Amino acid sequence: MTQNTEGTGAPAARAGHRGPGTRRAPGPAPSWRHSPWVAALAVIVVFNLLYALPRYLSGDPQQSRIALDPDFPQHHLVVVVHAVLGNLALVTVFLQVLPWIRRHHPKVHRVSGRVYIFVAMLPTTLLAFALLPFSLAPFGASGLALSGVLWIVTTLLGYRAVRQRRFVDHRRWMIYSFAISLGTTWGRVLTEMILAFPGLQVSISFAVELSTWTSWVINLLIAHWWLERTAPRAALLAR
Repeated sequence: MTQNTEGTGAPAARAGHRGPGTRRAPGPAPSWRHSPWVAALAVIVVFNLLYALPRYLSGDPQQSRIALDPDFPQHHLVVVVHAVLGNLALVTVFLQVLPWIRRHHPKVHRVSGRVYIFVAMLPTTLLAFALLPFSLAPFGASGLALSGVLWIVTTLLGYRAVRQRRFVDHRRWMIYSFAISLGTTWGRVLTEMILAFPGLQVSISFAVELSTWTSWVINLLIAHWWLERTAPRAALLAR
């Protein structure tokens, strides 16, 4: 997040050999044709911006996707701030995983990374914890709460790794962080799919509970598969 290279964090090699923590000379950036996942993730981020954010920016409490507690006068305001910062987190973490940005615009990578952690991710998660008792209890809260804890943990581990110049570990933790950040978006999709599935009669509480767990768990499994698949290339780039 603060560098555009990846490494193992081991001490630098003897003179004449570039250590894994040093800056890697920029090479040709992967084309979109060779990185179709970039386009797919961009669609997801844009979909979330267009689907969820406008109704909160309208300022109309009736547009809220969640039921508002009449005994909590500032409920809608907190939800709006949470939604805005959550979308900021999605955009900035997406910039973190773009290979072209990392290789050719390291300053953008560093700045967007700090914005992601300290301006977007941490406040968004803390606001989510504050909203859980009012918005989702008694169903859906446990899955979202655990995903929030893991979102903070993976992101801070990624930040610590890059501060220690362990760039391969940084890449791994930040990809996990990005996977968890997409959980809410997938949760909306999964809930609608479960409720609309032909012949499947389930309550909305069951659909929400199931989606708040499976959305980020599936994302983490996909992220782990991707990391294992690209591990040889990452290790080669770290040399």
